Amino acid sequence: MGVAKVWRYSVIFKIWPSGPSLGAGAAARRPISWTAICGFMLFALGLISLFTGHVASNLEWYSQRLVKRAWFYKLDGGHRAQIDIWKSRYSSSYYGCSERGPHFASAVHERSSNGYLLIATSGGLNQQRTGITDAVVVARILNATLVVPELDHHSFWKDDSDFVNIFDVGWFISYLAKDVTIVKRVPEKVMTSMEKPPYTMRVPRKSEPEYYLEQVLPILLRRRVLQLTKFDYRLANDLDEELQRLRCRVNYHALRFTKPIRNLGQKVVLRMRKMAKRFIAVHLRFEPDMLAFSGCYYGGGDKERYELGEIRKRWATLPELSPDEERTRGKCPLTPHEVGLMLRALGFKNDTYLYVASGEIYGGEKTLQPLRELFPNFYTKEMLASEELQPFLPYSSRLAAVDYIVCDESDVFVTNNNGNMAKILAGRRRYMGHKRTIRPNAKRLSALFMARDKMDWATFSRKVKSCQRGFMGDPEEMRPGRGEFHEFPSSCICKKPYNYSNVLSKENKDQFSRRNPTVVDSRYRYLSNSSNLDEKSLQKFRKGRLREGHESLIEEIDPDNPLSD
Repeated sequence: MGVAKVWRYSVIFKIWPSGPSLGAGAAARRPISWTAICGFMLFALGLISLFTGHVASNLEWYSQRLVKRAWFYKLDGGHRAQIDIWKSRYSSSYYGCSERGPHFASAVHERSSNGYLLIATSGGLNQQRTGITDAVVVARILNATLVVPELDHHSFWKDDSDFVNIFDVGWFISYLAKDVTIVKRVPEKVMTSMEKPPYTMRVPRKSEPEYYLEQVLPILLRRRVLQLTKFDYRLANDLDEELQRLRCRVNYHALRFTKPIRNLGQKVVLRMRKMAKRFIAVHLRFEPDMLAFSGCYYGGGDKERYELGEIRKRWATLPELSPDEERTRGKCPLTPHEVGLMLRALGFKNDTYLYVASGEIYGGEKTLQPLRELFPNFYTKEMLASEELQPFLPYSSRLAAVDYIVCDESDVFVTNNNGNMAKILAGRRRYMGHKRTIRPNAKRLSALFMARDKMDWATFSRKVKSCQRGFMGDPEEMRPGRGEFHEFPSSCICKKPYNYSNVLSKENKDQFSRRNPTVVDSRYRYLSNSSNLDEKSLQKFRKGRLREGHESLIEEIDPDNPLSD
């Protein structure tokens, strides 16, 4: 038998593992060569590669088709509701709950405490606010008497305001009386009896309660008066639930601004409300110090690099950063123009009223002009209360407090960075009913803005909406253990049981209108599935639904290019 014949039979044997049959049917079969098999496999692989390459190159298109109508979030029961850009729908199911538990012991009396705790806060208004909040909790952990905290007079903002100039000190002491004993100063007789001045120390960042009990308490017991300096974020993020709720009682209830600040803040809010039923407050945070600290670059050439470089020298420990890398990582604040484009892409029209909370904008009016063109109804505290604001002008913290009040009262709050004011206000707005808070997804948006000229407005708008899902301040964004507690106070927010009867209740009747199609749809689904409803009632509701119409609260595509407004 020749070599070729042997190879032929070996191939046939491999293809037919049972071996060649001697029957007539087997003789009729034609052997399959390896060449044909390999060719077929290569052809199949080519088709698969072509298909996967097409899908990969058009992945963005396919994903957008799949989520074209996905500007939604899920409700309990699996239903989906369209996102309302003005209000976090069904947020009424959530409420702040920071009451003291039945087993949370009352505060120790001043004479029975382990000593007096002095706190020196650090930074600007909202950074100091976090320090004050944590100081109360630390005093509770140490069973100490807290002395009203001292505010920072030497930070970048150079504000010499004391606690009593910004916060209602009487209210602060009385509101927390059951939790911690607070005094305005260390009694004179205690100070004169001390052999040494108060001991001063700085604890590490985010120290656990055990650290305070093991390292700080012995010193407090020995020296009787102890001062903790640079007190900002010196307490761990995760604490026992009762201590977390104490944090909320301090931050959202006990820390009330003084009457002059509250009055001026409310005047500004009322003046905005007289012009518009609802408005957006934008915390631009585009001041020179912020841009310098971020290490970002905004196209201002050598002049910008020099000016921001000089400001960076104030922080000796700042590392050298690559502006392009920081922008790609989402660490750069958006420009005012980019903030405006994001809001227009989300669906806010050019007749929307904007309150801009900010200090000195880098680049001045030239930098703000594109935002003004996108939103002509543009206001600041200086524009709304120029005369009443005069006594506050030398004090940056009091000016910041006015902005804080207006931003808190706004229908929508837009942050432009993840700084202290953004975190504190985001947490407060969650606690107060999940009022709409928009955080730019800067990491994903940065690529969009860089490619803005390469796409039409409809595509840009759709992609912005896609980027912003999960960054709109909706209830489901807040999960236990996520981020800083001051921004996500999950221990202090409770949820009511979900019940369709709430949707149908009389108090929500005003929501069933042409301006709220989602609730209408929910009601329709409920009524359609109700076994106790007669056909006549259902027909009546259907007719009413048709009369009311279905005007979307947020358009899928904004046909108008805001640049042409």
